[in-house]
Amino acid sequence: MSQSAAAPRGTGAFSAFTAREPAGPLTGGKLFLAALAIGLGNFLVVLDTSIANVSVSTISGALGVSSTQGTWVITSYAVAEAITVPLTGWLAMRFGAQRVFIACYLAFAVLSVFCGLSTSLGMLVGGRVMLGLVGGPIMPLSQLLLLRVFPPEKATQGTVLWAMTTLVGPVAGPILGGVICDSMRWNDIFLLPAVVAAAGGLLTIFLLKGQPDPRQKASIDKVGFALLVVWVGAFQIMLDEGRNHDWFASPEICALAVIAALGLVAFLIWEITEKNPVVDLKIFRHRGFTASAITFAAGFGAFFANIVILPLWLQQNMGYTSTWAGYATGIMGVLAIASAPAVGAAVNRFDPRLIVSIGLVGLGGMTAWRMGFNQDVTFLQMAIPTLLTGPFMVMLFVPVTGIAMASVKPEEQASAAGLSNFMRTMGGAIATSLVQTGWSDAARENQTELAGAMTSASQTVDSFVAGGMSQDGATATLTSIVESQSVMLATLDMFAVITVCFAFAATLIWLAPKPKGPIDTSGGH
Repeated sequence: MSQSAAAPRGTGAFSAFTAREPAGPLTGGKLFLAALAIGLGNFLVVLDTSIANVSVSTISGALGVSSTQGTWVITSYAVAEAITVPLTGWLAMRFGAQRVFIACYLAFAVLSVFCGLSTSLGMLVGGRVMLGLVGGPIMPLSQLLLLRVFPPEKATQGTVLWAMTTLVGPVAGPILGGVICDSMRWNDIFLLPAVVAAAGGLLTIFLLKGQPDPRQKASIDKVGFALLVVWVGAFQIMLDEGRNHDWFASPEICALAVIAALGLVAFLIWEITEKNPVVDLKIFRHRGFTASAITFAAGFGAFFANIVILPLWLQQNMGYTSTWAGYATGIMGVLAIASAPAVGAAVNRFDPRLIVSIGLVGLGGMTAWRMGFNQDVTFLQMAIPTLLTGPFMVMLFVPVTGIAMASVKPEEQASAAGLSNFMRTMGGAIATSLVQTGWSDAARENQTELAGAMTSASQTVDSFVAGGMSQDGATATLTSIVESQSVMLATLDMFAVITVCFAFAATLIWLAPKPKGPIDTSGGH
């Protein structure tokens, strides 16, 4: 704390947020355990964004509410989490990054128990709101602490570890949620992660004991925070509930859209004129940060859309179990970890914008590969492009954050990190909603077109009947074939759209100026 107090004016914020020198890296077994405990915190937070998705109907039935009402279990967490991410910089400066992380980690465990013991929807939603509020700061702070404990020469490995926990969490969520809900009770979806969070939080306290955690006085923009809550909350609820209410055909969705738009405008005006804003929008004056942050949000959104739509298709159309759908998507981690050192070396030798662009083009190429799939695709054929996705994912995550942080002043890096993570979170949320809506709408349109184009439906049914089927069975079989084909075509349509998004994101990074000299890949917190 004394070092923070002695920091020159204009650099104290960054020093208080990073504090790499006073904390110092760890080595050996202690480094391994610390990385495991810290990374686990981020994994649990991201995991909770999707772990309840497959269990909404079960939870709704147990609590005596409709499935539509049950979706608030998902929405409430996402809204609260998105709101607190931009506050991370202020919290770290005011209370210390390490202290905030551990407090949120242990609170996450306690609130998970509260959710697991809920006896009503109101109680559960309230618990999920509080869970999201403490989960938001864990994401950026986990990356920060990983970068503190890893030696500078291994900073890339720390960044990759954080990236993997961020990306694998949403994939593992439906798998674990489905397995737990089917074999145990719905309550255990929250109670089991609570045990893991408690163990991880206590282990973090033990491993980081004695590490300096500088703080300094910092004020918070209360009006700006309130406006942030209003527009983000309205926008997120609109996204999550829109597909359940036929979007803008619903007065409720229209009202939410108006509130979100007016709230955003008021927020922007207030933050630009506020002396100590909750989100420093002036950072966008740096072209490098703006281009990098938008590229990251667009690229992550497209990537997230991929890992959302792929398991859904495999389970609903291809007959995969949740476990095997997880295997088909989670295999990307193998080459991601293996390629991290090479990507880190390449970033220091070549233009990092080129690395990011290649990564996004590669991700788009892997998605375009899937456009050639059909209903006869094997697990191996499915897994190969996912496996090859790993290195391209690293090529996006590692340099783009480094470019963003290198583009702003040192005293602005804390705010820049929080803003970048907020945009990434919103990019993923928007992509999740849009890809699910687009997928279901495309499936309905394709089914209508296929049914209308069939000129020999009656002959097909007659052939089924001649083969021994009943009239009803033959009709049901033909309907199932049409539905299956329509979903297959809709999936390919989504892969095409995602491919275009990757290609677009690959061009955005070139709006950033070329960094002067090697970038610090550890700066992406």
